[in-house]
Amino acid sequence: MGRNTALARGINKFSRSASVKRSGKWRFFSKGADGKKTAPKAKAGPAPTASRWYQGDKSASAPRQRRRKKTAKLRASISPGTVLIVLAGRFRGKRVVFLKQLASGLLLVTGPFKVNGVPLRRLNQAYVLATSTRVSLDGVEVAERINDAYFARVGDSSASGTDAEGEFFAAEKKTVAIAQGRKDDQKAVDSALLKNVAKVPALRAYLNAKFSLRNGDAPHEMAF
Repeated sequence: MGRNTALARGINKFSRSASVKRSGKWRFFSKGADGKKTAPKAKAGPAPTASRWYQGDKSASAPRQRRRKKTAKLRASISPGTVLIVLAGRFRGKRVVFLKQLASGLLLVTGPFKVNGVPLRRLNQAYVLATSTRVSLDGVEVAERINDAYFARVGDSSASGTDAEGEFFAAEKKTVAIAQGRKDDQKAVDSALLKNVAKVPALRAYLNAKFSLRNGDAPHEMAF
């Protein structure tokens, strides 16, 4: 090691690996006592870490709970016979008479049709405004068949892709025919309801008037 001179205190001219290489001792590092090369030692890898997730026991898993659909609670201001103001949709601004709540939570209402043109239809109570005016429903019977399935749309199975394209570019508009059964149900409900409307002065004109707001009107300060 005399040739490896010290440059400073603790710092030699050649590093340890360079000094071993220059002296030739590196030839004996990989040999055993008998002068033969030994098998390289396997490097020890990092210890396996435990996984954050584990496979649960499927046999003891709890059954999946499904949410049951509940009928929406009817607002306290809405009761059978209450006159409602429609706030959205095709008949917005019209006044209708509430008949009953269906299983889906929607409201079954009618205009009546001869008064303001609103037929039997379903409305969400979130899009109606209840008034203090009420109509007697004495003698008005709503058939059990008038439910949610009663208003389901029936698709036309004969309409194919080419037929639909032809109808789109056709000049004539296809009119939807109303079933005679619906006309009879509408007449049965409205005939009894109109008798009760006629007993109250100016009630027919009130149902026929369309609700609207003007500039400066504050709906939250109005009493309906």
